[in-house]
Amino acid sequence: MITTLISLVIYLVVVGLILWLLMYIVDAIPGFEPFRSVARVAIVVIGCIILIYLLLGFLGETPKLPRLT
Repeated sequence: MITTLISLVIYLVVVGLILWLLMYIVDAIPGFEPFRSVARVAIVVIGCIILIYLLLGFLGETPKLPRLT
């Protein structure tokens, strides 16, 4: 149980750092404002999907991804 919590915390820290870095890069790149807002919303949505997928995986209810074949 404790190893599961430790691995969850490690996953959350790594995903959080990656998302923070992406937000920083979007803010640092000069560009048009609509692009920045769309990019920030896309980063947040992807981050939420990853978070939900990780939490479901730790609960044992990982959703099955559709096959592309």
